[in-house]
Amino acid sequence: MKKGCFFSIIIVILYFSYHYKYEIQSVFSMDPVWIEGEAALVLEEKTGEILYAKNENEKLYPASLTKLLTALVVLEKAELDEKVTVGDEVYLQTDDEVRVGLFEGQILTVEDLLAAMLMQSGNDAARTLAVYIAEKEKDTDRTALNSIQYFALLMNEKAIELGANQSHFVNPHGLHDPNHYSTAKDLAKIAVAVKKEQILTELLAKPTYSSQTHTYQNRNQLLNVNSPYYYQKATGLKTGFTDQAGYCLVSAAEEQDQSLITVVLDSGKERVWEDSIALLDYGFEKLIP
Repeated sequence: MKKGCFFSIIIVILYFSYHYKYEIQSVFSMDPVWIEGEAALVLEEKTGEILYAKNENEKLYPASLTKLLTALVVLEKAELDEKVTVGDEVYLQTDDEVRVGLFEGQILTVEDLLAAMLMQSGNDAARTLAVYIAEKEKDTDRTALNSIQYFALLMNEKAIELGANQSHFVNPHGLHDPNHYSTAKDLAKIAVAVKKEQILTELLAKPTYSSQTHTYQNRNQLLNVNSPYYYQKATGLKTGFTDQAGYCLVSAAEEQDQSLITVVLDSGKERVWEDSIALLDYGFEKLIP
C-alpha cells in the first residue's frame, strides 16, 4: 500500500513538473518575469524606457526580424505605388525558405511587396525589393547578388542612424550568415522607428492584406483571433525563425495611452509567444495602476 502511494506521488510530481515547468521556474527565478528566450526586452515606446531586459546586448541572429530594417530602407527610397518588375533574383532562393511565389517578369507595387515581405515573410519579396532599390539608387544594372550586397550597405547605414550600433546585416531577409547579427536592444530601436511609419504600422497590424491578385496572411499569432496566443492588445510586429536563430518575435501592443514594444530572441516554437505575452503583461502591469 505504501509503495503504491509513493509511486502515485511521484507520478503527480512528474505531471506537474512537466505541464507547469515554466510556472515553477518563474517562482524560483529572481527575475520579475521568466523568459525562455536567450535575450528579451520590453520597452515603453513613447519614452524609450526599458522596463525589463535579459541579455539585451548579446549579439544573436535576428532571422526575419531583419525585414523590419529592410522595410525602413525601402520606404526611405521609394514610393508605395511604384511598379517593380521581378527579376532573376527569384532564382537565388534556397530550399525550405519562406516564399510568396514571385516569378520573373511579374509586376507588383512597392506596397504589395512590403506586405508580402512583412506579413507572410516572403524572402523572395525581400530580395526583389532590395534589387529594385539598389538599381534605383545606382541608376545602373547590376547582378542580383551585387545589388543585394549594395542594399545591405544601405541597411547598415540606416541601422547606425537609428543607434543600432551593435548590429551588422548582410542580406535583406535574415537567412543565416555568421556575419548577420543584432541584439534585442538594437531591434527594439529599429521597431520604434518602424512604429513611426504609418504604412508599416498599418500593414503589420493587419491579419491579412489583399492586392489585386494575391492575399497575404500575417504569420503573427498574437493577431490571429483563432490562435491560442491571440493577444487583444497586440498591434504587430514581426516573426522570425531559422535553425540558428531559433524562434524570434518583435511585438507591439497598446492599452489605454500606453504603448509597448517587446523583443524575444532564440526562444522555442511555442514559448516565443508565451515569452512575448509575459513581457507585454509585465510591462502593462508596471505602467497601468
